Amino acid sequence: MAHAIWSGAINFGLVTIPVKLFTAVKSDELSFNLLHKKDEGRIKYERTCSVDGKPVPWDEIVKGYEYEKGQYVILTDEDFKKVNPEATQSVDILEFVELDKINPMYFDKPYYLEPTKQGRHAYALLREALSTSNRVAIARVVIRTKEYIAAVKPLDDALVLELMHWASEIIEPGSLELPDRDNLPEAEMKMAKMLIDTMSVDEFEPDKFANRYHDEVLAMIEARANGQELPKAKKVAPRAKVVNLMDVLAQSLEESKKRRASSNGRTASQDKPATKRRKKTAA
Repeated sequence: MAHAIWSGAINFGLVTIPVKLFTAVKSDELSFNLLHKKDEGRIKYERTCSVDGKPVPWDEIVKGYEYEKGQYVILTDEDFKKVNPEATQSVDILEFVELDKINPMYFDKPYYLEPTKQGRHAYALLREALSTSNRVAIARVVIRTKEYIAAVKPLDDALVLELMHWASEIIEPGSLELPDRDNLPEAEMKMAKMLIDTMSVDEFEPDKFANRYHDEVLAMIEARANGQELPKAKKVAPRAKVVNLMDVLAQSLEESKKRRASSNGRTASQDKPATKRRKKTAA
């Protein structure tokens, strides 16, 4: 059973909803150690001083902010305590806004909110009110001495607390050299939309997408651990250079139609035996 990483309450107006916070995502990233090739010894890192080149113990290390090249302001643990946000153990809702009015770039990391027994009714009320109004709550929350701006969003039967980036953390694309939105050939736009239509699905099904790199690295590790021969490296065919965009769009559209027809054919052939079995059983 998962363990709550934080306990507190959702506060909006005079309503208080006791809740617990649970991690909603996990990383599939593989972790590797650095070893000495000769004897597989683990590599250790020493904290050395850039001035005298000698190792430095932890009790002699302080935190400094470089405000000018080579000039630092030293801050102690007591200094940080003075500016630590008050750990109120609450999700303080400040306002409500329609979800599509928020730039998705602001969303960062989601957590599940679970109500305590006493908060179940108010939790359900807030969840349904948000769902029917297509709004999310914008709130402040302190987790482990750090303050965040966050969104409280309904997701099926749950409320999700999604930590957000501060406005000052978002880099605007103004410095990028981007093409204009005007003067696009109508024929190319029509072909591009047709390609999008043939590749569109009714619902996003994340389960059908596998982390191939993760799975293949694990298979390679297992083979190496069992003394088995490793698979040969795959040869990736070079992509053809784009000569005429219309030709490429037309070719892509044709290939997309073939894939869809092939996929529909497999589905139909898989259904036929089941149909015959049902008729035989009914007879």
